[in-house]
Amino acid sequence: MEEARIDIGYVAALARLELSEEQLPKLQKDLDNIVGYIASLSELDLTGVEPTAHAAALTNVWREDEPKPSYDRDRMLANAPALIDGDLIRVPQVLPGEGSN
Repeated sequence: MEEARIDIGYVAALARLELSEEQLPKLQKDLDNIVGYIASLSELDLTGVEPTAHAAALTNVWREDEPKPSYDRDRMLANAPALIDGDLIRVPQVLPGEGSN
């Protein structure tokens, strides 16, 4: 199978990275080494090895979903710095030019 070569200049352009001409050969070599290592992993004999999604075996650790009494709405909203129409919490403006309608 022919080895695919990844064009580091093209990848850098996609990532909007500005690389100098001196950096390109070193990064190309590093990327070729990484891709070569990954390709060498396909040569391993994995007969009898079970696929894993996580290094540690995990089981469902969630508690049962049981309804419980909720907090009092008015008591919770008392902590808000300001309210809109008594229902919505007013938060500081994040983006310039946006106002509350």
